[in-house]
Amino acid sequence: MDPHMHRKYEHISLAEKFYAEAKDNGFDQVQPLSQNLPELALADIQLDSRLAGRKMTRPFFLNAVTGGSPQAQKINESFARVAAKTGLAMAVGSQSITFKFEESLPSFTRVRELNPDGLLLANLGAHHPLVNAQKAVDQIQADILELHVNAAQELTMPEGDRDFFWQDNIATAVNSLLVPVIVKEVGFGMSPRSLLKLANLGVKYVDLAGKGGTSFVQIENFRRPKKELAFLDNLALTTAQSLILAQPYREKLSLTASGGIRTAQDIVKALILGADNVGISGHFLHVLLKQGEVGLEEEIHRLTEEIKLIMLLLGCQTIAELQQVPYVLTGQLKDYQAFNN
Repeated sequence: MDPHMHRKYEHISLAEKFYAEAKDNGFDQVQPLSQNLPELALADIQLDSRLAGRKMTRPFFLNAVTGGSPQAQKINESFARVAAKTGLAMAVGSQSITFKFEESLPSFTRVRELNPDGLLLANLGAHHPLVNAQKAVDQIQADILELHVNAAQELTMPEGDRDFFWQDNIATAVNSLLVPVIVKEVGFGMSPRSLLKLANLGVKYVDLAGKGGTSFVQIENFRRPKKELAFLDNLALTTAQSLILAQPYREKLSLTASGGIRTAQDIVKALILGADNVGISGHFLHVLLKQGEVGLEEEIHRLTEEIKLIMLLLGCQTIAELQQVPYVLTGQLKDYQAFNN
């Protein structure tokens, strides 16, 4: 197997190896204040939301996982079938490999073939020029493009990049493509300094992708013979920390929360902290590998119904109302909130 394809296989294997049912994403330090007189019927609750300006029937979606290898193709085909049945938006993994190995292309194009009417997100590294960004969109007839920024992963990766000049590529893609662009981290979180730079580049949509789920520093460090770079993960921000720090930018940026999202409570708390939508990757991969497509469908429906139950107890009929719910922060999150003041 080609080393690039083998790395894709390793990523899937190691993501599952390091998956944990409970892992710190920061949301345990968020306490929403309930409404004991909700004056609301469960049947009236609406979950409509938006992702990069596109309509979704749920406030969460299947975020980027994989692509580029035979195993990845099977996983993406399963995800595509489930997305088509449930109406869930779906992102593919990085399409960079398709520019080197044409045989990897079906692991991405099959997603659109199996889900012809679904909301699909292409995915590419921010180091790619506009021509490649357009190719990635065209490959799957994508509705949205995710441009991922992953300096920590690249530095930890034995064969990773060491030069990071991305801003011109991001600005060009945002201003030139006909589809909206989401700039996405990959499990390291985003700081206010980064969000300010992105806003100044004209970016409107950001996926904070915080620490708490799949850690690519952990995965790439495990692939290193000496496993000596684990300390880099100490600089990462959890998803909750990233959301708190991003609140001053809510008028300029639409925020996606991802990274360690596993439960309906995680989703609701992320929305309360200012996210417009929530991406789920590692958890959905884990469910698919353990319970198959039927199990994943059931998990999507379970999360949907549990979100409605929580919204009723908070007295919220819509996602917009949910984003106005008062809450109390405990632990370290209070310090992050203080940073904004």
